[in-house]
Amino acid sequence: MRNINFKIILNLVGMLMLINALFMIVSVIVALIYREDIFLPLLLSSIITAVMGSVCYFGTKNSQKKLTKRDGYLIVAAGWIFLIITGSLPYFMSIPYLSTHTLLENDFSSTNLFYETIAGYTTTGSSIFENVETLPNGLLMWRSLTQWIGGMGIIVLTIAILPLLGIGGMQLFVVEAPVISADKIHPRITDTAKRLWVVYVILTLAQIVCLSLAGMGLFDAINHALTTLSSGGFSTKNESTAYWNQFPAIQYILMFFMFLSGVNFVLNHYLIKGDWRKLVKNEEFKWYVGIITFLSIIIGTVVLFYANPHHESIPHAVLNENGTHYAFEESFRTSFFQVISVITTTGFTSADYTAWTPFVSMLFFSLLFVGGSAGSTSGGVKIIRHVILLKNSILEFKRLIHPNAIIPVRYNKKSLTQNIVYNILAFFVMYMFIWIVSSIILALINEGLNPGYEEFISAMSLSASSLGNIGLGLGDYSPTETVANLTPLAKWFCAFLMILGRLELFAILILFTPYLWKSN
Repeated sequence: MRNINFKIILNLVGMLMLINALFMIVSVIVALIYREDIFLPLLLSSIITAVMGSVCYFGTKNSQKKLTKRDGYLIVAAGWIFLIITGSLPYFMSIPYLSTHTLLENDFSSTNLFYETIAGYTTTGSSIFENVETLPNGLLMWRSLTQWIGGMGIIVLTIAILPLLGIGGMQLFVVEAPVISADKIHPRITDTAKRLWVVYVILTLAQIVCLSLAGMGLFDAINHALTTLSSGGFSTKNESTAYWNQFPAIQYILMFFMFLSGVNFVLNHYLIKGDWRKLVKNEEFKWYVGIITFLSIIIGTVVLFYANPHHESIPHAVLNENGTHYAFEESFRTSFFQVISVITTTGFTSADYTAWTPFVSMLFFSLLFVGGSAGSTSGGVKIIRHVILLKNSILEFKRLIHPNAIIPVRYNKKSLTQNIVYNILAFFVMYMFIWIVSSIILALINEGLNPGYEEFISAMSLSASSLGNIGLGLGDYSPTETVANLTPLAKWFCAFLMILGRLELFAILILFTPYLWKSN
């Protein structure tokens, strides 16, 4: 304990709260533009957050500028705790306003508001609001901003300005985005973080322009751009993006930027620079494209388009939201949209895939464990881990034949150290173990001691969805449902899973081990 630099931890947490307060001002401006009285609660939330941040930051400004890896883990944990506390203030401070504006159909309990805040920062997109269209625009903007902040990671944003403090940010960068640092775009880690955020902002602005030109209103375009690039999935409409199903151009734009949100942002940096070779040569990117294309074609061809008027003999034909058969273009657009939405853990909805036969439901359930690329804003296990585990498993056959040979796993034509393979194996085993245990716990605390088969399936998908920061599941938590019916205890447990998944397990689990707290 004595080796922990508490002052520098408070200093950096204070900076995070100041950044959070600055983003709150954006929602205040939106409320003023739309002449909403809610601007006062939002402004007060920003002031309180700024005061808390100033006390922590300026009160420890002269602290020793030395940061260890242990301090890095504690800063991440403390930073997220205070982000959630201050990030929930706009909701709590707005309750008196909301209660007088016929919004009682939404439950504004403390549990629900903390859940919504955590779902925002972790980019899970699982909402407790059953009628988001009744929320004021200022609050909707803050709701979307929490996902945009959490998408790239506010810790990485802080690293971009750490040189102002004379502090090296490598330890924090490794904790928040461990795989990005392995393929830096600049020797200095702070410059890498800055450039990633520049890419993030450029893509967000580009999507706002594209959605506006395609016919989406400016306010909706801004909100959906914020929650697309962050792979968050919050929408300003109750129907999510299905609200614009009659506008193919809007769906194609959402698909394209969802796809980019699942790509390593280092590769997005090279893409903007026009260096396509980096993408073509990247092994994870090729797997990412291959999985999306293969599953989308299978679903679009076999399930959606094949069940058209020319094949009336097919039982349980799949129909679209208008009650008619899917046309050729519509079938592929819908299948690609939902596959990209789930694999990138964005969670936007254009159709209820659970109504597309049990076969499709199981395909989407398996996608809950895939995730996007490492170094992207997506959650989940990440494709790179699956690829390396698959390669290592195949090489085990060769090692059985040649037990004395040294046969390393190669990724992007480079040999990986055994430590990396062990780390990935440990992560995957821990991830699956937590999912299994969490499924059992959720079934018990939400359904009682005697959950049925359907309730247990729902618990399994909810556990996977929360841990993978997706927001979509099966059964009671299908794309057309919310989590409003969860018990308070189940909501808090899901919130913990969301944080655990967002910080890729180890950054949180290590806090419960004696190794972090030992002096040496």
